[in-house]
Amino acid sequence: MYLGIDIGSSSSKAVLLDVQGQIKGSAVVNVGTGSTGPKKVLDSVIQQAGIHIHDIRKTVVTGYGRMTYQDADKQITEISCHAKGVVYLVKNARTIIDVGGQDAKVIRLDQTGSVENFVMNDKCAAGTGRFLEVMARVLDCQVNELSHLAEKGHEGVSISSTCTVFAESEMISQLATGKPIEDIALGAHRSIAQRIVGLANRIGVSEEVVMTGGVALNESVVNAIEKEIGLPVVRVENPQVVGALGAALFARDLEK
Repeated sequence: MYLGIDIGSSSSKAVLLDVQGQIKGSAVVNVGTGSTGPKKVLDSVIQQAGIHIHDIRKTVVTGYGRMTYQDADKQITEISCHAKGVVYLVKNARTIIDVGGQDAKVIRLDQTGSVENFVMNDKCAAGTGRFLEVMARVLDCQVNELSHLAEKGHEGVSISSTCTVFAESEMISQLATGKPIEDIALGAHRSIAQRIVGLANRIGVSEEVVMTGGVALNESVVNAIEKEIGLPVVRVENPQVVGALGAALFARDLEK
């Protein structure tokens, strides 16, 4: 077996591959670097695959917390691992939009699937999963309910602030004036999409566009991004573990 671990700032992900490249286990734990997350996610995939830890031949670690993990054969950047994982799943991918809890990145691939350029927003919560958490708190709902709420909106309320703190104040003000929470949710989703597409436009967007990361689970955000860029967006199954998948593929390559 070959193990890939993606240690993020807010979650830990892992994937186990066999020699043929088939996924035998995958898991997500909602705690990241500096916590018990890496151990928990490792225990989870080992149990899922029904193997012993000594059955793992090679391990590659990626993500924000990769340098803190001592039991890997190699550390590889999340940019390379996301590209590797996406191309394995979507051969003709040319643009990757990855939006996690604390950052957003856009990766452009060449015709061979290699990284050509990338841009990352890791200094501001706007356009990330953190923004969704703030939105859910303001609208008094669960994060996984936001997409359904936005789908019921008719006229999206404009959320113009590029800063999450100010955008939160805008949403609170809109609630105070009696705007429907569905319209506020719709407007906030559009705001996230605009931030993400603005980031993507800095390096150019080419078809086929693939979205990964936890925010890819929010259908309203994906739909809003499609409208902003005028292209369809492919959502892979289990979008949160794509970086870990890429790391596992790199682990398998270590024996070639």
